[in-house]
Amino acid sequence: MHWSIQEIARLTGVTSRTLRHYDAVGLLPALRTTASGPRRYDRIALVRLQRILLLRDLGLGLGDIAGVLDSDQDEAKALRRHLVSLRAEQHRLARQIASVERTVAALEKDPEAKEDIMAKDMLDGFDHTQYEQEVTERWGRDAYATSDAWWRGLGEDGQQQWKARAEALRKAWTDAAEAGLDPAADEAQAVAARHAEWLSSIPGTPGHELGRPDRGYLLGLADMYVADERFAANYGGNEGATFVRDVLRAYAERAYPDSES
Repeated sequence: MHWSIQEIARLTGVTSRTLRHYDAVGLLPALRTTASGPRRYDRIALVRLQRILLLRDLGLGLGDIAGVLDSDQDEAKALRRHLVSLRAEQHRLARQIASVERTVAALEKDPEAKEDIMAKDMLDGFDHTQYEQEVTERWGRDAYATSDAWWRGLGEDGQQQWKARAEALRKAWTDAAEAGLDPAADEAQAVAARHAEWLSSIPGTPGHELGRPDRGYLLGLADMYVADERFAANYGGNEGATFVRDVLRAYAERAYPDSES
């Protein structure tokens, strides 16, 4: 089955001019029966257009969108990741709606009792991640959006459980450093393996689909733990962060013996 450019424009709200531009730059090639014939779109093109629109909503430019589409051609898997993001965004918007409704109800009940409205009730669903810009610059807007949507979708209980897991891992690093372990020691490498598993469990992390973080991503984080004092503070300062970096470097040599990236 095929659809005309006018039908696609009507269904999506994307103008015919924009669709022609997508065709001209190779982002969304259209089908033609002849060189000068009318543009037609098949099911494959519609799936690609759906992904383009989702990525555009994340704020990606056309060049970045083309890069994502070319590097991730498993459309079903890619759309499943988008689905996670959309459901998390749906959940966040529902929280915002409920938050505003509570504020309106409280103000209408007693306009003078504004101080009785709890801040956590007024601002639920309006939180944001402080590292958005850094993550986006290092690993792309899609990586940030996916991981951020996953985090929001955990809900308060899930977030508390995740924080507890992160704290347990941080303590394991601190204990290993204080014990004076050699970075290559089995005990230290066991903590590194936990750390790698922890990272790869987050959707959007490079290597998430493979069940372990990309080597370059892991080593980049290891260096950042030392270079950025905010991260170093999680491991007791520069000395502790340096230990974590050295252990992760040793882990990378073992876990990725054939990789150079």
